[in-house]
Amino acid sequence: MSKHTRRDHLTVADSREDITDSLPILWTSREVAEALKVTPSTLCRWRATGKGPRVYWLSPDSPRYRRSDVLAWLEEVAA
Repeated sequence: MSKHTRRDHLTVADSREDITDSLPILWTSREVAEALKVTPSTLCRWRATGKGPRVYWLSPDSPRYRRSDVLAWLEEVAA
């Protein structure tokens, strides 16, 4: 059985924080709709027709958006 030092424990905790820090911040539909100044139903319609920003599904009823994808989509539609 190996002994863990306090330093080993901190190293594991630090690596967990690094993983969390590298995850993208995901916006909800409401947050994206507010940022784009549209209603959530408009965003839902765009999503259903493939016209809106790229979406990630955490579950069947939990769409999420990365800020970078929303900004990239805005650049596309503005061109």
